[in-house]
Amino acid sequence: MSITKDSVMALREKTGAGLIDCKRALGESNGDMEEAISILRKKGVATAAKKSGRSASEGIIAQSISSDRAKGILVEVNCETDFVAKNEDFLAFSTQIAGELLEDPAIDLEERRTEQVAKIGENIQISRSEILKPDTSGLVESYVHTGAKVAVLLSVGSDSADASTNDRVVSMSKDICMHIAATSPVCVSRNEVPADLVAKEKEIAMAQAEGKPPQAIEKIVTGKLDKYYSGACLLEQPFVKNPDQSIQQYVDEIAKEVGFSLNVEKFLRFQVGEKA
Repeated sequence: MSITKDSVMALREKTGAGLIDCKRALGESNGDMEEAISILRKKGVATAAKKSGRSASEGIIAQSISSDRAKGILVEVNCETDFVAKNEDFLAFSTQIAGELLEDPAIDLEERRTEQVAKIGENIQISRSEILKPDTSGLVESYVHTGAKVAVLLSVGSDSADASTNDRVVSMSKDICMHIAATSPVCVSRNEVPADLVAKEKEIAMAQAEGKPPQAIEKIVTGKLDKYYSGACLLEQPFVKNPDQSIQQYVDEIAKEVGFSLNVEKFLRFQVGEKA
């Protein structure tokens, strides 16, 4: 079977491989398209295996949200260089797998990953992903910072089915996502702060208050903890767009405006390279 330009282009369209690799695969298969696809897939697996030991510390955070805003996902996809992290094929691949993982968290993406390694020429790893949903009803919103090195996913609960389609609520949720990207809070509210962190802050406050009268020590420790909570807890943080207003006050303001309840439930903040 003869190898034509059309057959080479058709193979490239099916596999995403380079023109030279497609031509070679068709040559090895004597023009048989299915055999050429098999050759390229085997080559992709072999290439991925060779590159698997190479460091993949660069990459991006991809996101996907369902059309009804009932769930969303963040996925960290790593590569070897920042140059590839900005590559259109790599970005498209990352976005696509985020959507697929949102629909089916158990999906096997290994074949797709190895094909991408062969295509791009760097070790690529899908290092982590996490899905977020409102506890009952509400919406999920996201924000991906410029360069996609940091991304945030937020769930907002509500007693109204209109929350997910209300422009003011969606805008508020996006604002809070951007705020989280900038401030990196520990948790939503003070009752969620890990006990070991509270104990550590209390210990520091006690040391700083040493030598003071007993009645003063209690006030100093309480004041120090309140200051810690205002920095660590999302709802107590000053809103970056209006520092005179806390995030909780901002949420309450929008809830009053739209006429139904709103409450920040959970958030995810992924940054490339951080420990999960």
